[in-house]
Amino acid sequence: MTPWFLYILRCRDNSLYIGITPDINARLAKHNQGKGAHYTKTRLPVKLVYTEKLPNKPAALCREIQLKKWHKDKKERLVHGYRLDVVR
Repeated sequence: MTPWFLYILRCRDNSLYIGITPDINARLAKHNQGKGAHYTKTRLPVKLVYTEKLPNKPAALCREIQLKKWHKDKKERLVHGYRLDVVR
């Protein structure tokens, strides 16, 4: 089975975009060519700031849904490598 990846992009306006793909390099190139999601088209260029390897598409989709429910500060902590299970 082909692994899938959850990825987070930082857009030009400092917002974060979350997506999933089986090929990160190809997907990042599409985003930066303006052929990715509508959200990123008006916020180019985008930069890859985080990835997670998952075993399959359903697992990646579940993780994407989970992260999209988070507030931006929690996403930022994930991007910057903070342990989210530790109370600060």
